[in-house]
Amino acid sequence: MQLNTARVLLTGASGGLGQALARQLVQQGAHVLLAGRDAAKLQTLQTRLGNAASLCVADLTQTHGLSALTEAARTFKVNVLINNAGISAFGLLQDQPWDTIEQVLHTNLHAPMRLTQALLPHLKAQAQASVVNVGSVFGSLPFAGFVAYSSAKAGLRGFSQSLRRELANTRVHVLHVAPRAIDTALNSAAVNALNRALGNTSDNPTVVAKAIIRALQANRRECHIGFPERLFAWLNGVAPGLIDRGLVGKLGTIEHHAQAQTHTKTQTQDTQP
Repeated sequence: MQLNTARVLLTGASGGLGQALARQLVQQGAHVLLAGRDAAKLQTLQTRLGNAASLCVADLTQTHGLSALTEAARTFKVNVLINNAGISAFGLLQDQPWDTIEQVLHTNLHAPMRLTQALLPHLKAQAQASVVNVGSVFGSLPFAGFVAYSSAKAGLRGFSQSLRRELANTRVHVLHVAPRAIDTALNSAAVNALNRALGNTSDNPTVVAKAIIRALQANRRECHIGFPERLFAWLNGVAPGLIDRGLVGKLGTIEHHAQAQTHTKTQTQDTQP
């Protein structure tokens, strides 16, 4: 994909990875339509990027938000869609409110599927086009304490692969990217503590953004970012029982930090006016 003439719709642009991606895309010569829910952050980012950026404030979990962004993308003449918007939810499944689980599924899986479907006729009419789905290593290596998130990201990976096969006779390229943990505000204090306890590495958003841009430019189909997570994801595909046994010893640590997350949320709710 040639980015110096690309017109990119980037969802989740106000987040840590989204902002890093926006900067990298503009540096490559692309024009970017910044999409997200935080109008103030989007406006600040647009100001920094200058004339190469436009913005659209929209909540993709709402029908009217999806419709508004779809129309803005068509007017923008988008030919690259980057489904980057996402939220996480750390905690034991039995302790999580269903509303939280539903929000994770809607944001990480339903919204990118609906937006992609809405834009497919437009993308298929372009001389070249790409759909980039930003998933997670947890989509290939489902993890205790992240049941809803892992399920949504596994679904996004399946969506990417099946869509790629469905569009094989078109000019629309599909890339699925699976980063490991990223050092952004998306991670709660409990998640950061868990990563330290387990020795998990968190990557800088700029490093991840550069890897995504390289994969897009090289027309790659799949890109797992980070080692040994990439190896473990492969191993989970061929011998999931080994991963099951390997994670049993870590379950106590995961449960401890998940309970701390639940306790913190309960305290916060109790102190709300």
